[in-house]
Amino acid sequence: MHIDHHPLVHDFPEQRAELHDLRQADPDFARLADEYESLDKRICRIEEGIELLADDALALLKRERVDLKDQVATRLAPPAAQCCGCCKG
Repeated sequence: MHIDHHPLVHDFPEQRAELHDLRQADPDFARLADEYESLDKRICRIEEGIELLADDALALLKRERVDLKDQVATRLAPPAAQCCGCCKG
């Protein structure tokens, strides 16, 4: 069975330079991106059968990976695309 890795540079190819720059300039973003990459690698090891984990626990890890990717995407969004919340109504 072929297992797809989900590295950030493949999921955000048009923002490769921004990913690199943020990782260099922002320690919090670097930690977030590293946490995502580490979790993605662990999920792949589980799916490949290298590491064992129950299906429900794997599903939780996958949800955590989605949450981390959403956080990364939010940080990569151009400032004008980030809503301050004042336009809701």
